[in-house]
Amino acid sequence: MAISYKIETDNGILRVVASGKDDNLKQVKDYGFAVLSAALSTGCTNVLCDERELIYSLGTFDSFESAKYISELTPDIAKVAIVCNPEYIKDADFWETVAINRGLHVRVFKTMTDAENWLKKE
Repeated sequence: MAISYKIETDNGILRVVASGKDDNLKQVKDYGFAVLSAALSTGCTNVLCDERELIYSLGTFDSFESAKYISELTPDIAKVAIVCNPEYIKDADFWETVAINRGLHVRVFKTMTDAENWLKKE
């Protein structure tokens, strides 16, 4: 079951709802590229990815590669909040660390409220 997602804008925030399973690195890169493209085309600099219904199945190396790839594509002005299923928080924390170390302004959260509050902070 591949990654499926819906993207919309709401009050200057690009909102993404993803579900399914990240079957491979190419899928994850394509998903990240689609989110970045939508942010650039809409002019949104705040991105909220709701991934609570997304199954994380990538191994450590592929997680590292996906974080590196997305960090290299994303402009410095973007602020990205990702909400994941608490079952995958260790994987998400690792991805966050790799991405932050490469300059991406990103945080991973367990709740939508925490993610939205972080995005609203300047």
